[in-house]
Amino acid sequence: MTNGALSVLLLGGVAFAYAQLGTGEVASETVTRTVTAGRGTVTASVSASGAVESSKSRALTFGTSGTVEHIYVKAGDKVRKDDILARLDDAAAQESLSAARATYNSAVDDGTSTAQLYAAYIKARNAYREAQRTAAATVLRAPFGGTVTAVNGAVGGSSNGSGTSSGTSTTQSTGQSGQSGQSGGGSGSGFIDLADTGKLQLVGTFTESDISKLKVGQAATVTFDALPGVTATGKVTQIEPVAATSNNVVQYPVTISFTKVPNQVRLGQTTTVEVVTGEAENVISVPSTAISTSGGQNTVTLLKNGRQVRTPVEVGVQGASLTEIKSGVSEGDQIVPPATTTTGTGNNQRQGGFGGGFPGGGGVPGGGR
Repeated sequence: MTNGALSVLLLGGVAFAYAQLGTGEVASETVTRTVTAGRGTVTASVSASGAVESSKSRALTFGTSGTVEHIYVKAGDKVRKDDILARLDDAAAQESLSAARATYNSAVDDGTSTAQLYAAYIKARNAYREAQRTAAATVLRAPFGGTVTAVNGAVGGSSNGSGTSSGTSTTQSTGQSGQSGQSGGGSGSGFIDLADTGKLQLVGTFTESDISKLKVGQAATVTFDALPGVTATGKVTQIEPVAATSNNVVQYPVTISFTKVPNQVRLGQTTTVEVVTGEAENVISVPSTAISTSGGQNTVTLLKNGRQVRTPVEVGVQGASLTEIKSGVSEGDQIVPPATTTTGTGNNQRQGGFGGGFPGGGGVPGGGR
């Protein structure tokens, strides 16, 4: 091999080695990602899940025992106050009422001139009043206007005065039925369950870390699992003082009353409620992920003249995506958020968060946003 050919090979090897070295340097570069402090509105909120229920509902039962003779409604029917919903066979009750009335009238005619006559009068009067109540209790009326959410009995079945004791029940309607009393929620246990669907609420369970941020009157937004894009508005109306613990998780029930309900909403639908706990308008804000907290102090890393400077900041309203900065950062400042570091091979660059520059020197890290 001639000396000329050998020289060409050596020069080619040097060039190849230099090219590889250059590739290695590119792989070791660090690109610094920054975000810009802006100005706008920061909103903080907490959320929980729940189900739609009526704030005014009741499980209705007959006030006496007997055989069901008529049912005038079905699940889903709307009724007005004092409408008759169902009736028992009242033949025996009417017979007792007639007998009691006759005895009472006789006692009235006899007068109350002696202690014995007075006692007989009182006894007859009380028996007559009780017979009137029993006869009236064979009729089930709506105590308020609303929607029948379930009928749990059937004609020919029997009532023991506290619900249905026998007979085939009709199927409940879709939606959550009321419980005995005025509170909503749960499956109804009455002969007929009635709810005022114009007064809806939900009860969400909030964690002990969130409950301290809530207070009565705060605005809430409700979304529905089965109704994408549909939202309702509400407000916090009650915060339970006693926690409920499940699987070692402490939670507090909070009642959200709807203030505006879309027509598509139905009882029993599952929801997510978001309660606004704080809001700051026209303030300097940065992404919440750009803030580091250690020892009770909040800091950000500012990029100043190509150098990263750890800077203490005072924060205000803290939202899920943005946080208000009261001091330490100005509008337009470039901030270096914490980032994971990925080391590549060949021509793949390594992206890092802190401590950029080139190996062996003080090169200015990239300022790409």
